[in-house]
Amino acid sequence: MSALPSLTNEDHVQGLPSAPLTLVEYGDYACPETGRAFGVVERLQLAFGDELRFAFRHFPLVDEFPRAMPAALLAEAAADAGAFWGMHALLLSHQDTLEDVDLARYADQFGLPDTGGRRSHQERVERDMRSGRASGVTSSPSFFINGVMHEEGFGFDALSVALRRVIGG
Repeated sequence: MSALPSLTNEDHVQGLPSAPLTLVEYGDYACPETGRAFGVVERLQLAFGDELRFAFRHFPLVDEFPRAMPAALLAEAAADAGAFWGMHALLLSHQDTLEDVDLARYADQFGLPDTGGRRSHQERVERDMRSGRASGVTSSPSFFINGVMHEEGFGFDALSVALRRVIGG
């Protein structure tokens, strides 16, 4: 089993720090599987409420999905403006429209000056990717539950059972 480095204040996190469950996803905005996982994570958040903390880390598979990196950089530009989660949802729900013109339109919708790509954005995405590789991530989406890689599928039932197992429920 692969282990995950602890969350830091630089991670994109939803939920209470005191939550007994932490679900970390390494994902790619252009990957259809990550897109499907988005709805699963939303359902898990509703089902587990305050018991679940969720973090998203970038793992763009640029060889397979060339638009993944520009989308991740835009998400980081949105994070600078305090709008990471809104942009995260927008990108995952519009995976078929991630060309430069689309990303520019999304940036404009969020009032961003550009679509990202500053050195700090690139470094942030690369830091997530290094962390993922060091933790054994090879594809997206990849999930960790309380620091341990989850390898039983990313459907709602598989993740829900695994999360309940951790809290003894």
